[in-house]
Amino acid sequence: MGLGILQDGQWISEREQEDSKGRFVRPSTTFRNQITADGSSGFKAEAGRYHLYISWACPWACRTVILRQLKGLEDVIGLSVVAAEIDQNGWEFTEEPGCIPDTVNGTEYLWQIYLKADPSYTGRVTVPVLWDKEKGTIVNNESREIIRMFDTEFNAFAKQNINFYPEDLQKIVDETIDAIYQPINNGVYRAGFATTQSAYDEAVTELFAALDYWEKVLENQRYLCGNQITEADWCLFTTLFRFDAVYYVHFKCNLRRIVDYPNLWNYLKELYQLPNVKETCNLDHIKRHYYRSHPQVNPTRIVPKGPLIDFDAPHNRNRMF
Repeated sequence: MGLGILQDGQWISEREQEDSKGRFVRPSTTFRNQITADGSSGFKAEAGRYHLYISWACPWACRTVILRQLKGLEDVIGLSVVAAEIDQNGWEFTEEPGCIPDTVNGTEYLWQIYLKADPSYTGRVTVPVLWDKEKGTIVNNESREIIRMFDTEFNAFAKQNINFYPEDLQKIVDETIDAIYQPINNGVYRAGFATTQSAYDEAVTELFAALDYWEKVLENQRYLCGNQITEADWCLFTTLFRFDAVYYVHFKCNLRRIVDYPNLWNYLKELYQLPNVKETCNLDHIKRHYYRSHPQVNPTRIVPKGPLIDFDAPHNRNRMF
């Protein structure tokens, strides 16, 4: 997330986000190096070497911090958290509650970190960012690849012996992450940032068709890929958690709420209530970011009081399975 862009090392606060038919277009990420346990990639998994930059508001970034928490890598990989709201300079490090300053590079804005990695960088300035303190550069800014590295390459340092990418489920995990990406994870943005009726209609129709499909899947199995929590569940979780508070209203994804889906709602509560997960779920940052950082969607920048959502209410997944 982040609406600005760097062009040949110069910060530009606004950029075009849609195609000729008004469809939201998400450019690809650019830093795609890999950390490996044996160091064969040139980036070896080591304690204290890497630092993660995230926003509590961003679902893509929160995937990575969830894996960091659940694997028990808090003492291995450092963390900085940007402010909830974006201004004309993009993501900012402040002293507001919930933020953690940039203790590694001492920057004020996230785009300055990108320039440290590449002074002539051209591209999006987004979270998450995984930084290598030894080489002084960005390793990776693609959330899907960062969670895979945390899940598989840092096991020698992880406090928790847990695997969200088990060998027997790897094919279906990858297929499921692919299946939920465009209609759901990116679909809420395709609906919310659409600038034509046809683009919005296309996105919101695909979004709810996908939610309806996974509601039926979760009627017969506990998690997306069977009876074990995998990376795919965490990829869906961060979107579902934001849905009723933000996407339903702000992005006009209002055919149904997640609380209207019995299986998705109870599945969401179960994941939220697992140890160390709710600490990554900051609704204050989430709501302030979306409602105050997208004036093209919400010109008044008023943040709604509601809705009241009890994520700690009992779920029925234990009884069902």
